Amino acid sequence: MRKYPSSLALAAASAIMLAIAGCAVGPDFTRPEAPHLDAYLPQVPGAPANIAGSRGQEFLAGMDIPGRWWELFHSRPLDDLIEQAFKANPDLQAAQAALRSAREMLHVGQGALFPSVDLDIQSTRQKTPSGTLASSAADGAAIYNLYTAQVNVGYSPDVFGGVRRGLESLQAQADFQRFQLEAAYLSLSANVVNAAIQEASVREQIAATEESIGISRKLLEIVRKGHDLGQSATADVAFQEAALAQAEAMLPPLEKQLAQQRDQLTVLAGRLPDAGNVGTDAQFDLASLQLPQTLPLGLPSKLVEQRPDVRAAEETLRSASAQVGVATANRLPNITLSATLGSTAYQIGQLFTSGTGFWALAGGLSQPIFHGGALLHQQRAAEAAYDQAAALYRSTVLSAFRDMADTLHAIQADTRAFAAAQAAERAAAKSLAIATHQQELGDISSAVLLLARQSYLQAKLNRVQAQANRLADSAALFQALGGGWWNRADPVGG
Repeated sequence: MRKYPSSLALAAASAIMLAIAGCAVGPDFTRPEAPHLDAYLPQVPGAPANIAGSRGQEFLAGMDIPGRWWELFHSRPLDDLIEQAFKANPDLQAAQAALRSAREMLHVGQGALFPSVDLDIQSTRQKTPSGTLASSAADGAAIYNLYTAQVNVGYSPDVFGGVRRGLESLQAQADFQRFQLEAAYLSLSANVVNAAIQEASVREQIAATEESIGISRKLLEIVRKGHDLGQSATADVAFQEAALAQAEAMLPPLEKQLAQQRDQLTVLAGRLPDAGNVGTDAQFDLASLQLPQTLPLGLPSKLVEQRPDVRAAEETLRSASAQVGVATANRLPNITLSATLGSTAYQIGQLFTSGTGFWALAGGLSQPIFHGGALLHQQRAAEAAYDQAAALYRSTVLSAFRDMADTLHAIQADTRAFAAAQAAERAAAKSLAIATHQQELGDISSAVLLLARQSYLQAKLNRVQAQANRLADSAALFQALGGGWWNRADPVGG
């Protein structure tokens, strides 16, 4: 009768191993504290949310950011283009694949927590030297077949937590890829919004420049007629010719910039640009993009939780901390347990019959003694990598707060610049209206009227650029605050 180890004994052994696997060497990771700040910029008395020059936009401290923040610009073509980019952009698809790979590697690592079980079936035909054994097979033949079927069980109890620290590192790497994906979503949406704003700005600049060129041509015709009649000097003609050439020289760079913006939008949407197809039917102008009237201004203490790049840097730090534990555990004893249960017979039909079974139990203890200092230096390298990750985390936090400060400074300056540009445009429009009325009465020449129109168009051009800057500032603020990824309903990772 065969005697196998009882299930009770195996269960007891498993319970003992689980009991002793209760500690994990190495440091326990603690999230870095958020900076203790009350405001991103020095306080400015009377300004909403400590922001000066924010007329036309209201800042709400603690306002949550919508997951689809770009919809605050109220442009359906922009919304559709971003959705198309989310579906087809290869950079986003690469980030999704990286996340799936990291999650699968985590599952691979989790397998080390369980015993390994392998089935081994072998069939051999062999000859026994007749001078050594009289008979090897049941029928006394020197040449015979041997069939073996066995189950091998191996287990290394995680006594010092090296496996669990490795899993902690793998989990951190998976979370790192998750936040990298969130950063890719944020970067892609912000790039599409900025490209659309720039296209809208360039289109209006082209329109104003073309109108300015038309005015310059008319003015040149007037001066040339005056020169033919002896009323204008040759220098006046040369001056107006130079003015026209300068106006015409402004147009090709703007046309190039518009084509490049179209190419950028096409590529962001995951399509190939070509001469016959700009890649998207959406065309943007400033009138179709509304300036968000309410802007969030989250607490500085929340910024480190909202920014995907900061969260990714935190996960890198957590992974480095766990690797210190892995390197420490590698210097400590390692216990291995194994068991084999099987049957062997000369004929395959006799497997698992009485008298063919065998089993074996084995346990081992391995303690590293001398590896040329390699294990010690591996631990020190892991500790240095942790120090590096901590420094990079602090650098990422500093960059995040710099982005916020830069964006708020830009909103301050560009709001004032837009107000000044609007005032200049209104003044130029008023001057043009007066000049038009005077020309109708015959008090001024057509040349003076055309100069007034040209001055108005230049003021309009400046206002267009200032308006685009304000739209871009709003997009930059949403990006600097993390883009509201925590409020997005769509699943992450694909």
